Amino acid sequence: MTEECVDFLEVAKKRRSVYHFDPDKELENDLLKKIINLAVLAPSSYNMQPWRIIAVKSQEKRQEVYDRACSQQKVLDAPVLLIILGDKEGYKRKNPIWDEKIRLGKLNEDKVRKVIRRNDKSKQDPTKATAFAVRNSSLLAMSIMLTAQRFGVNTHPMIGFNAAETRKLFDLGENFEVTMMISAGYFDQNKELKSRETRFEYDDIVEEY
Repeated sequence: MTEECVDFLEVAKKRRSVYHFDPDKELENDLLKKIINLAVLAPSSYNMQPWRIIAVKSQEKRQEVYDRACSQQKVLDAPVLLIILGDKEGYKRKNPIWDEKIRLGKLNEDKVRKVIRRNDKSKQDPTKATAFAVRNSSLLAMSIMLTAQRFGVNTHPMIGFNAAETRKLFDLGENFEVTMMISAGYFDQNKELKSRETRFEYDDIVEEY
C-alpha cells in the first residue's frame, strides 16, 4: 500500500479509504507540499480556487479535534489531518486570483467587477453560496486523495464531524464551509486491508437520452 503509482489506472485501482494508519510513520512535510501543489491542478469555477486547507500535524491539536469534533481513531493515528474548507466568498475581489488574471491579460478590472457583481447576485441565495464552496472544494479533496496515492500515501475522507466545533477550534469565519476532513499517512501493515466492496458501473448508474 505504500509504493508509488505512476500510471493513472494503477492510481485509481489502488486508492483506498484505509481505516488503520501507522502512528509511528511520519508524512514528510516536503512530500505533503508536493501532493498539495499537484492537487491544486483540480478544476474550479472560473479558476477561482475558492478553497483553503488546514493541515493539523501536532498530536495535541489532533487530540483536540478528536475530542471535540471528530472522534474517529484515524484522526489520532494518521500523522496529518487535512481539513478542507470551501470559501463562500471566494469569488470576491479580495481573492488574489483576480490580480493574477489581470496580470496575465485574461481580464481587465472592469470585467472582474462584472463577474463579481454577477456572482453577488447569484449567491444572495445562501444555498447557492454553500453549493459553490462545497462543490469546488470537493474537487480539490478528490484530487488530493488521488495525488497522495500517486506517491504511496494513504488517505481516508471523513464527513462525520461537528462543523460548529471545528469552526470554533480554528476560529473560522462564517464564509468558510467545512467540506470534509482527510486523514493522510501510511497504512498500518499489521492490520488487514479489507477487500474492496462492490462498485456499480455504467449500466447500473447511467441513463442515456
